[in-house]
Amino acid sequence: MTDTVIRTLSTSDAHLFDALPDPLGARESHRRTRFRTEWMRVALRGGEVVARGAWWGGPDDQEPVNINWFDVAEGEEAAGAELLRSAPRQVELEFNLPGGWQDDPGLRAAADTRFTAARAAGYELLAERFLYRWTPDHGLPERPGRLSFGAEPADAVFFDALRDIHSATLDAHALQAVAEGGLDQAAREELDFFHWCPSPREWWQTAYTPEGELAGIHIPAHNPSGPTIGFIGVVPGQRGRGYAYDLLAECTHFLVERGAEFISGATDRGNFPMAANFARAGFPVVRERVNFRPPAPAV
Repeated sequence: MTDTVIRTLSTSDAHLFDALPDPLGARESHRRTRFRTEWMRVALRGGEVVARGAWWGGPDDQEPVNINWFDVAEGEEAAGAELLRSAPRQVELEFNLPGGWQDDPGLRAAADTRFTAARAAGYELLAERFLYRWTPDHGLPERPGRLSFGAEPADAVFFDALRDIHSATLDAHALQAVAEGGLDQAAREELDFFHWCPSPREWWQTAYTPEGELAGIHIPAHNPSGPTIGFIGVVPGQRGRGYAYDLLAECTHFLVERGAEFISGATDRGNFPMAANFARAGFPVVRERVNFRPPAPAV
């Protein structure tokens, strides 16, 4: 068999990235994404592209945040694994898939080919997530009016709330952070992400009960693709009252009042309570995401 050649692309050969079929609709899901050519790589065999990967980061990032486009031709899992394994940057890998992909034999086979290549490169499954998109035709969710919301300038308040929220969480990324470095790391990673987002810090809000007790926090945000439900969290002592819906409804109204014409959101498939809240608030599932963690650094 002809040897695999791995190539980082440049402006002169960027067209090679488009040489593979796109059975999972990645191009449509990334129509708002801006990739840097120098972070795009292909694997070639006999001059033909058999795998491709695009690393992504924000406009000011010096290093990529993740790999969010990875494709492998049928039967070329080894080439795909080599593309990932030989990369100078080992970061999280995510697949954005059509909704209901697991029930479609063709989509399932295409996804499994890519998952097999990722696992062969040492990547491990981290999370499966629902991706939502609210648009005005779904109507604004009703505000229950049970909580009072307001801006909070002190990061320490959000840090403490996030530590509390992540002490009992269903979110796979938060659980990974807790396992790696405890609740402080999980809270710090959340804060770092929202400071990274190009939306105002003044948007972050706390929510209080009529008795003056902290019920939770919500963070309306803009990521590089547009307005999004950044974070919804109810502190453990206030759970069981349905406050996550109140936070989600308020977050939606907040973004719409600031001009949002669509709003994205996401939650882990296993977070059944939050998935139910998104459905109640008029957020349909438009795609699904599967996240793989990179191999652990060699010691």
